[in-house]
Amino acid sequence: MTNSYSPTAADIKSLREMTNAPVMDCRRALAESGGDKEAAKRILAQRGQQLAEKKAGREVREGFIGHYIHQGGKLGVLVELACETDFVAKNDQFKRLAHDLAVHICASRPVYVARDEVPEDVRRAKESEHAGKVEKFFEESVLLDQPYVRDESKTIGELVGAMVGVLGENIRIRRFARFDIGES
Repeated sequence: MTNSYSPTAADIKSLREMTNAPVMDCRRALAESGGDKEAAKRILAQRGQQLAEKKAGREVREGFIGHYIHQGGKLGVLVELACETDFVAKNDQFKRLAHDLAVHICASRPVYVARDEVPEDVRRAKESEHAGKVEKFFEESVLLDQPYVRDESKTIGELVGAMVGVLGENIRIRRFARFDIGES
């Protein structure tokens, strides 16, 4: 017989603080990983992505407008983050995500939220410009494809997917606006 790992309350609490995942999900991930916290974080992220894919078709009618003002009022961002219920829209983690997205947009200057928003003529021009390789363009210009400025090991799309796993609802970035004094 094999010995099965039973996570301690301290281990569960530690993983929960790192990931904001629900307690029982942290417990299961730690048990599956044999106590390896990095492996447990990967398991939780993978489950969050799977949950995000399942919930992607759900309608989002609630949300929160995240904002960030930088450089003494010379640069600002508004981002509309949508969710399914008012309960989640009022959640502090959801609001923090909206703020973090606004900070990211301020720093990285994306042009589009998702790849499907890139006009066909722009896509064709970038493909011919880069010999058919447009991935770098997407990484620079599409918000969901950009590496997150606070943790470049994950993209904005993965960050949002992980929050779907934590909050249990479909979350979508609807739109954003970036304002820069002196820029047209």
